[in-house]
Amino acid sequence: MNFPVRFELFGELYHWHYIFETLAFLIGIRVYYFLKKKIVDPISDENRLWIMLGAMIGALIGSRVIAALEDPESIKHLSLLAFFSNKTIAGGFIGGLFGVELIKKIIGVKIASGDLYVIPIIVALFIGRIGCFLMGIDEPTFGVETHFFTGMDLGDGLKRHPVALYEMIYMVFLFLFFIFLKKRLINGDHFKLFMVLYFLYRFLVEFIKPYHPLFLDLSVIHWISLFIFNYYYKFILRISNSILK
Repeated sequence: MNFPVRFELFGELYHWHYIFETLAFLIGIRVYYFLKKKIVDPISDENRLWIMLGAMIGALIGSRVIAALEDPESIKHLSLLAFFSNKTIAGGFIGGLFGVELIKKIIGVKIASGDLYVIPIIVALFIGRIGCFLMGIDEPTFGVETHFFTGMDLGDGLKRHPVALYEMIYMVFLFLFFIFLKKRLINGDHFKLFMVLYFLYRFLVEFIKPYHPLFLDLSVIHWISLFIFNYYYKFILRISNSILK
């Protein structure tokens, strides 16, 4: 396979990324509604729509802001078009989290609402990362040069960590893990556990990516991961204590 992998349409070459990004959204939504039919949702359909709207607006803003901070030196030269073109899923999660919490306060929903989204998010992430993987070095999801057996030529002649492929494999493990858990945790814990596990992965994998330090030689992804660990520290302590008992 030669990277980047593209398809031809009317004599022009296009990345598959846009196709898989669209599929990720559409299939993720279908999985969500499929799962929703199987449960008695304590949150009304109207409030669910408000929560989803808050998540989408928050994700839209957060994904762009964090993407801009991934390369702090370029911010001074960042155009409005470039700002809205660049995005990162990690920033989308942070923005979506704040967007949901804000909307829930406004509409008065106090019940945990995230568990229903865990499996759809994992499915969407897996599909979306296929597009990132096929883009090779044209998408900033590639890793540093390596001699490890997983190293791949992603389009520049160097053996690099295929970070997008790593995330796809990790999503498979998370999918199986959360299917196994089902209702073994209290309401709200599935989403919290997903966020902790996902950002643990992002924190670690960032060290094998050519990142730009934001502060103390850590990237913005490192810092928002640390924020997530702090945000859910009570949950982490509770889960850790229950495992050790």
